Amino acid sequence: MPSTHINSYYAASANDTNVRPTLQGHVKTDVCIIGAGFTGMSTALHLAEQGYKVVVLEGSRIGFGASGRNGGQIVNSYSRDIDFIENHYGKEVGAQMGQMAFEGGRILRRFVDQYNIQCDLKEGGIFAACNSRQFDDLVDRKKLWEAHGHTQLELLDGNQIRQHVGTERYAGGLIDHSGGHFHPLNLVLGEAAAVESLGGVIYENSPALRVREGDKPAVHTEEGCVEADYVLIAGNAYLNGLLPKLESKAMPCGTQIIATEPLSEGIQKRLLPKDNCVEDCNYLLDYFRLSGDGRLIYGGGVTYGAREPEKVESLIVPNMLKTFPELKGTQVDYAWTGNFLLTLMRLPQFGRIGGNVYYAQGYSGHGITCTHLAGKVISDAIRGQAERFDIFASLPQHKFPGGRALRIPLTAMGAWYYNLRDQLGI
Repeated sequence: MPSTHINSYYAASANDTNVRPTLQGHVKTDVCIIGAGFTGMSTALHLAEQGYKVVVLEGSRIGFGASGRNGGQIVNSYSRDIDFIENHYGKEVGAQMGQMAFEGGRILRRFVDQYNIQCDLKEGGIFAACNSRQFDDLVDRKKLWEAHGHTQLELLDGNQIRQHVGTERYAGGLIDHSGGHFHPLNLVLGEAAAVESLGGVIYENSPALRVREGDKPAVHTEEGCVEADYVLIAGNAYLNGLLPKLESKAMPCGTQIIATEPLSEGIQKRLLPKDNCVEDCNYLLDYFRLSGDGRLIYGGGVTYGAREPEKVESLIVPNMLKTFPELKGTQVDYAWTGNFLLTLMRLPQFGRIGGNVYYAQGYSGHGITCTHLAGKVISDAIRGQAERFDIFASLPQHKFPGGRALRIPLTAMGAWYYNLRDQLGI
């Protein structure tokens, strides 16, 4: 029986509900991609634009995982910022990563414009400081990003941020005018349609069961096989045991999101007068924005090990009301959860298995822009221009301490510590 998307606001408002066929039989192609999320679609689209024959295998539906469930915010750089990379891996690597840190959002916008993707794209993203220490960190971030060529930034003091966010909760903020927000499932579906318009083929409900390595790699599913010159593994948190040596390097984590009933125009203008998206600066952060039809989409929290909480609303609504008390009594129409993949260093993991099987995973909750960058970097590497891919691949990929039994509680303890620091403002 074909699988379906989870019951989210995004699935309920998807522009494309067509189900692609299941792979049956033997297929030959230039590149086989496992996973029809942003990494897979960006790579497929970049390659198809260059004339490559591309086949995408999706175990469920296009955008079934994090790409079709996330907060829908364009946030630049990486989960660990450029200064962390410089301090740990050297100035040269930091400079090279810095050159790429703001490219993903431009790629995303090119796709939307070039292929006329209807995904409610809106401009402007705000980092909101909950205290003076966090505001000082935003001052430093502005200097850091500007040193790497990103100048579309504006600091907001405590009075100015209230012109953008109708709450007393924040001490200030930083607006990134190149940030923004959108309907993520409709974006990835639009990218899939663009791939198909260029001759690419996407199979849904076709989970990869085995990857045969070698000079001519092949991906086997229950009812078929794709033989290719190159394979990309882009299943991220949804590999389901396909390659245990990859999965030991990262841990699936869940985040929770709600969508309210549509709000009146007056309430929308009070909550988010400029219609920007917002994320705060806490370790376990809150993030929110208005949808195209005027709902407040509010997310946050992390469950380690991808456990699904029984009642998403009970985790998110109290935070929403702390930010916007006037929403007390507002109906929640949708509540859902989804998994992202966390790495120990909170940096993405790119690499090769042999010379022709590539992988990219572990964006650590910061994936929307980096996945689109990944598609460009990986497609360039397949075309023989691997310099930028090799920069990512050079970053160490550590296993979580404690093995399978202890990695979840140890990580949760670390998160508790940083959350406590946020609560105390230290």
